[in-house]
Amino acid sequence: MGSDGHYSRAGGESAAFDAKAMEAYLVKDPQAMALNLARAVENFGKAATEWIGPRERGEVIDPIDPVAEMVKTLSKVIEYWMSEPQRTLDAQSLLLSSYMGIWMNTLQRIATGEAAADPDDMPKDKRFSDEDWRKNPFFSLMRQIYQVTATWAEKLVENADGLDEHTQKKALFYVKQLTAAISPANFALTNPEVFRQTVASNGANLVQGMRILAEDVAAGRGELRLRQTDQSKFRLGENVAITPGKVVARSEICEIIQYQASTETVLKRPLLIVPPWINKFYILDLGPEKSFIKWCVDQGHTVFVVSWVNPEERHARLAWEDYIRDGIDFGLKTIEDATGEKEVNAIGYCVGGTLLAAALAQHAKARNRRIRSVTFFTTQVDFTHAGELKVFVDNEQIEALEQQMNTTGYLAGSKMAAAFNMLRASELIWPYVVSNYLKGQEPTAFDLLYWNSDSTRMTAANHAFYLRNCYLENRLSKGEMVLGGKKITLGDVKIPVYSLAAKEDHIAPARSVFLGCQFFGGDVTFVLSGSGHIAGVVNPPAKHKYQYWTNGPVEGSLDHWMQTATETAGSWWPHWQQWIEKQSDKRVTARVPGGSKLQPLCDAPGTYVRVRS
Repeated sequence: MGSDGHYSRAGGESAAFDAKAMEAYLVKDPQAMALNLARAVENFGKAATEWIGPRERGEVIDPIDPVAEMVKTLSKVIEYWMSEPQRTLDAQSLLLSSYMGIWMNTLQRIATGEAAADPDDMPKDKRFSDEDWRKNPFFSLMRQIYQVTATWAEKLVENADGLDEHTQKKALFYVKQLTAAISPANFALTNPEVFRQTVASNGANLVQGMRILAEDVAAGRGELRLRQTDQSKFRLGENVAITPGKVVARSEICEIIQYQASTETVLKRPLLIVPPWINKFYILDLGPEKSFIKWCVDQGHTVFVVSWVNPEERHARLAWEDYIRDGIDFGLKTIEDATGEKEVNAIGYCVGGTLLAAALAQHAKARNRRIRSVTFFTTQVDFTHAGELKVFVDNEQIEALEQQMNTTGYLAGSKMAAAFNMLRASELIWPYVVSNYLKGQEPTAFDLLYWNSDSTRMTAANHAFYLRNCYLENRLSKGEMVLGGKKITLGDVKIPVYSLAAKEDHIAPARSVFLGCQFFGGDVTFVLSGSGHIAGVVNPPAKHKYQYWTNGPVEGSLDHWMQTATETAGSWWPHWQQWIEKQSDKRVTARVPGGSKLQPLCDAPGTYVRVRS
């Protein structure tokens, strides 16, 4: 809608809701519809029972009240707009004038039978791709009112003066959650596609959908475990995580996997990969066509991977120092035992990279020079611009989370998965709610979403340390983090650094990664890839997808760096390989997993990765 409150005509396109179109929305068999609706309600009752039962038995304890936190935050926005009558009137008038324009346009369409094009400022939204969101006056009215209201609500937050930055970001996050939830696309009677399907099947889709809902709540043991893929199609070691290798060592915290060489000679320096403990390592080994691990093996790396334990209550006390000692340092010792090499290249992904950076700073103080080059994938070491996840981090929320973790000894993997999904609720939550529970459709098989659903728990001590020291207090980049009784500083890390950020990353924003690079004491090569947190990393050269940018020193802002950066089409993997070989390209005869000292314990992908939450 333009500033004058009017809409432009859509070139004579007919939008009349004629009799033929009307038939798709008329119930043909009321008796069958009534019977199926009763069955759907029965299945919904089963879902409710699965949700209530664990709470009545005390199996689900959640002291964190997200509704109370949302109300408290949004009340500050409301207080600002209600504090002055004129301000309140202006906000209401803006919304009502938009509603009036939409209503008048709808009446005109009904009277003339002509469609009107959306105004230029109406957001494009794939949730409303069905043609009846525009052709049918009722659904068009619902869509436009929703979009105008959602935009208006977000502007109320953005224009609320006097809010501190953290409160404003939290408020905007909660508003987006609310507007994503109340979209007319999420309800059977206001979604034209679902409405037509319900009529055509006499409600059979809702019967099936409520059955799936009950199964998902049961699978989550009282929590909704939203299925995003057909999990029955995947088996670890069979069609995902299938690169040949052996578990050559095991600690309380991790298994160390060494992969079988595929070349006659290999780089003298082995490669240690430290994945995040909040997900499982096989994101880097989804299958032969997109496996970074296999690609590294094929380039002549002797690859070792840390496979973290999926912690239980008995692991509650394990914290960062334990993960460094019995994870990273254990991996370095295993590499020396298996290959005889004391110098290695290392990779850290996401929070695994943050842990690795802290370990390197600790190593520098102890003059431990085993890691001779380090690569970081979408890794933050400074959390000033840490992105949308910061909305979950303040003293009050962390204290509530610690209380919850202390009752079980860990944070359930579903909690972290839900947090990540909420960052993109309109893409990662509600489309699946509509497809699964309203349309009654089973999701298709997708390896990335299978991995995403295979969540891991986090030990209470480790997760609390991470949230407080990194997100809340930003101690690592400030040189205030204490490990082993001593403060560590990233400035002591003087080995070559290759830092990869992803342009569309909402978990480790590119400008956050870029800023963090400036705290290391040595030479840093910064590379920006296209796409996001996963696709920007898992981008094999054979796919010929996306692009990456390179430039000189990491100085100033990311925007300034980008102005003169060189764009290269395709995957950054070959560029990284060239960088690695520039550090040291000496080769030796290919190695056998475990070497002469270590007896392999089992085949890759090992046992720890198979434990599901």
